[in-house]
Amino acid sequence: MTIDDLRNRGLIIFECISGSKAYGLDTPTSDTDIKGVFILPKEDYYGLNYIPQVSNDSNDIVFYELGRFMELLSLNNPNILELLNTPDNSIIYKHPYLSEIKSELILSKLCSNTFGKFALSQIKKAKGLKKKIVNPVAKERKSVLSFCFVNYEQGAIPLEKYLQINGWNQGNCGLVKIPYMKDVYGLYYSEGFGFSGIIKGKDSNDVCLSSIPKGTKQESLLYFNRDGYSTYCKEYREYWDWVDKRNVERYENTKSHGKNYDAKNMMHVFRLLDMAIEIGKEKKVNVKRPNRDFLLEIKSGKFDYEELLKMADLKQEEMELAFENSELPNEPDLAMINDLTFRLRDKFYKDKEQTTKCHLMA
Repeated sequence: MTIDDLRNRGLIIFECISGSKAYGLDTPTSDTDIKGVFILPKEDYYGLNYIPQVSNDSNDIVFYELGRFMELLSLNNPNILELLNTPDNSIIYKHPYLSEIKSELILSKLCSNTFGKFALSQIKKAKGLKKKIVNPVAKERKSVLSFCFVNYEQGAIPLEKYLQINGWNQGNCGLVKIPYMKDVYGLYYSEGFGFSGIIKGKDSNDVCLSSIPKGTKQESLLYFNRDGYSTYCKEYREYWDWVDKRNVERYENTKSHGKNYDAKNMMHVFRLLDMAIEIGKEKKVNVKRPNRDFLLEIKSGKFDYEELLKMADLKQEEMELAFENSELPNEPDLAMINDLTFRLRDKFYKDKEQTTKCHLMA
């Protein structure tokens, strides 16, 4: 099922503008994100075709099926609570039945955890980008040889340097395992015998072993830093996947302010923490942010990263205190939400059946 299917079949029961434009944090370059709720036809809901969510390819238009929407509300999911409390000027369409879903009946102290975790995930994302910017990974991939070392004189040196000192080619080397010594090998060299080499090719992910004739002199011991190589491969893959998929505009903005962290993610940290504090103190969700200027200053990179982390720690302490003193229930009333979900779905289906009957009679 696609977004067009939802529209053409009249399944959408709520649609709104979300994201920065709903928060009041949009700038001239901001995209328009659309979110909403749909209800599956009765035959799909009761059959084998339940679909919890429908989105477009870029994921900037997302609709949740009524059951999934209510389930996420029962978990006090931040995105869904924001959706439920969308400002009136951002609502495109809302079915009257949905007015029965009131956030004051759903909010609980779970928000301290859900909003807090969400905020921490944004800090983690910001840290991850900082690490990638400060520590870029070279495009040319290192081989296993770069993670091999040999004993030399009174210490150890990289294998590649050892080969260079001796004027050897790695393809003429042979390795044998050394018993009881993890990832340590005996290193042999011969230009005539035909050893297998240390690796079979540049893309090899392990060293290879050779059959060594009896009496052949062992030249040295070789250590393969297998764990180091495995970590490097993971970081290489993650870095270049990120390069391929990164939001270029966002990345250029991060580079331009020179602070080496994802300022947009850090802006959302403070937005989420402020919203959580308001929920704890006021028992309501304020989607449109009153401190637009401050949040956009964070987005522009006005503050140093460490300064923001200290400010976020203080906000988190304020949030925890707000929920500690809050009169909100510890958890939402699941029985009430379940009953409400049933009643709303039943109403929609009965209306649909009535409309169908009227069309047939006409």
